[in-house]
Amino acid sequence: MSDESNTLKAQTEAKVAAGRKGNPAFMKGVDESIAQAKSFQEGANALALNQNAPNFELPNQHGQSVQLTELLAKGPVVITFYRGSWCPYCNLQLKALQARLPEIHALGAQLVAISPQVPDGSMSESDISNMDFVVLSDQNADVAASYGVAWKVPTFLLEHMRVDRGLDLESLNNGNGSILPIPATFVLNSEGRVTWRYVDVDYRTRSEPEDIINALKVLQ
Repeated sequence: MSDESNTLKAQTEAKVAAGRKGNPAFMKGVDESIAQAKSFQEGANALALNQNAPNFELPNQHGQSVQLTELLAKGPVVITFYRGSWCPYCNLQLKALQARLPEIHALGAQLVAISPQVPDGSMSESDISNMDFVVLSDQNADVAASYGVAWKVPTFLLEHMRVDRGLDLESLNNGNGSILPIPATFVLNSEGRVTWRYVDVDYRTRSEPEDIINALKVLQ
């Protein structure tokens, strides 16, 4: 059981608070963009509980092809969509999941993280390359779309990433920089059916590893 002061929620909330203090105008713009996305019910078409997850075949960080059916043959699968190694909230989430990976594996499950970055890009910069789970590249966001979590990023956020952070998402995502996944997480049983999910268009919030582990325990 995680210390509440060290949960992923506490870490992301601290980062949001720091952002509000350091760049209040930008964070106000993010709030407005997220509110608009929610008003348009972005993510409303995401896979629902008890639905069968679409199969996919994507390259991993080594360029090797990975199919969902092959993963499911070994047991339950946790699929989490993330925006990229450039996203600090994503890195917090992946590090938190890495810390709980032995528990996920002990419950017979595998963890798969999917982003739109090209295979080499997915593993650049941060220590994602040292993590022990499957990292896949969904370059055209087709898999994200099939899971109902592809999101057309508002121009406001794209401009911030390009101008303020020097991020060329078109290059990072092979020419499809305006589409990013909602950072959603799905727990699939060994038959590929969704038994738990977390979907929130606000990229500053993430599923708690503890909740994922509890969802896997239900499958035992």
